[in-house]
Amino acid sequence: MSEYDNVRVGKLVLKGESKKRKKHKHKSKEGKDDSKKQKIVVDEDALKHGHWRKVDKQTDVTGTVAVEFGSQTYLKALDNGLFTLGAPHRQGEPPAPEEIFTAFQINGNKLAFKSGYGKYLKIEKDGTVTGRSDAVGSMEQWEAIFQDGKTALLSELGTFMSIDPEDDSCVALRKQAGEKEMIAIRTSAQGETNEHEDDNTEEKQDLNQLEVNYVKKFQKFQDKKMRINKEDVKNLEVARSSGNLHEALLDRRSKMKADRYCK
Repeated sequence: MSEYDNVRVGKLVLKGESKKRKKHKHKSKEGKDDSKKQKIVVDEDALKHGHWRKVDKQTDVTGTVAVEFGSQTYLKALDNGLFTLGAPHRQGEPPAPEEIFTAFQINGNKLAFKSGYGKYLKIEKDGTVTGRSDAVGSMEQWEAIFQDGKTALLSELGTFMSIDPEDDSCVALRKQAGEKEMIAIRTSAQGETNEHEDDNTEEKQDLNQLEVNYVKKFQKFQDKKMRINKEDVKNLEVARSSGNLHEALLDRRSKMKADRYCK
């Protein structure tokens, strides 16, 4: 689980920082240079959470994230496909490996979350949140709601994620978000944006190449031959626009007999 190693934060280097000059020369210029030095803004809240900053907009919910309920307690994945509330962390301690998820932007405001066990979070019809899905369908999609400095996760059933106080299990039962549904989505990313990042999103990728990449990820190659579905990819274009791209890819792979997860 090396992907869950803590992020190492290096020394901050500021551009335009001048070298130290002799005290008896150009004193007036030194005063002007000092006034122009960049002020370092420290995120005290992120420091308290092991350098995991709080996300406050939809576009930042991507990559490595953690879902915090209350203070210093995070949603934790179990090996049986269920979720619970993890133990409280000390100040300055980051989330544990089982409390770290990977977030994916689907389309519009829709998100998907994958646990460290490689399964997607899903809302069941009874309101239980499970993590046993190999692909993203409608029930594996969530929406992060940001309002008045507060955050909540909305399921496909129109209910908000929370923790059941009786057994600390993860559920989504209420259609109105109260205090129990309030969360903080945290990321280990430092807020830097990559100008080429959008070019790699599934919304812009060539569908043929996207399917090849998907097959490479899941298919077994007993005879060292890759098997790609030969049907037209027009149905994938329709699925992508409706937010069911992963589900459509799974259906196409299910027709290939050398697949690891499909019959």
